[in-house]
Amino acid sequence: MQRKLHPLEGIVAMCALVLVLFLSVGFAQAQDVRKIALRSSSALVQDAETGEIVFGKNADAVVPIASITKLMTAMVILDSGLDLEEKVVLHREDAVAMKGSRSRLRTGLSITRGDLLLLALMSSENRAAAALGQSYPGGMEVFVDAMNAKAAVLQMNESRFVEPTGLSPANVSTASDLAKMVRAAHEYPLIREYSTKERASIRASNRPLAYGNTNGLVRSKHWDIELSKTGYISEAGRCLVMHVRLADKDLIVVLLDSWGKHSRVGDANRIKKWLESGATTGRSS
Repeated sequence: MQRKLHPLEGIVAMCALVLVLFLSVGFAQAQDVRKIALRSSSALVQDAETGEIVFGKNADAVVPIASITKLMTAMVILDSGLDLEEKVVLHREDAVAMKGSRSRLRTGLSITRGDLLLLALMSSENRAAAALGQSYPGGMEVFVDAMNAKAAVLQMNESRFVEPTGLSPANVSTASDLAKMVRAAHEYPLIREYSTKERASIRASNRPLAYGNTNGLVRSKHWDIELSKTGYISEAGRCLVMHVRLADKDLIVVLLDSWGKHSRVGDANRIKKWLESGATTGRSS
């Protein structure tokens, strides 16, 4: 004859079942989150069309953004309608603005504004970006004002720019704000083209100079990248923003303050694998 459970035994059994189910769900979610554990201190993955946040990590933290700044530099230059074929002579002031950063571009060289823009976006050439700011009508101060005015138009409310290269840690933003900047920059065909170009050679005073893209992922057949920009200074860590096609969606990826020389690329590949596996149930915010 089967013994009837005491009411207390039934309650204990039910509680145990609920606990097991709770732990199982929690473990499954934890597994999903571990699959997208990133080494970047701030990160955001956003659907470029709908604005839906696919993944977020400290996305509203205000941090230095290094050469991601150059996307704003490029937009201000293109908005101005300045002649991209006009020759810009590099002056000593450009080198001073770089604060010790090395460059293969020397004082006295004459380079078209378009080539300076290409080098700033593709190779993150700091002197090229500095020259774009210095040669802007009204000079550097007016150029920086234009950068901040553009940020205001884009409702990048937590962002601040003090110079065009990104070498200053006072150039700050958030992953959320940078997603707005990437979306806006993607509307410029020349920024899309220059920022994803694998390599290029320019002529500076009849001397050819060869450059490559600072984001090696643009050379990978496994990535479909429509816009890219890297950045690094010690205060900002390794940074990367991209407008990409992943898992049949147009996405904006922002990675800031990633520790380790290769960690931003590693994080990008982790995001790609996570999305393509369909394991997006454990979204973080």
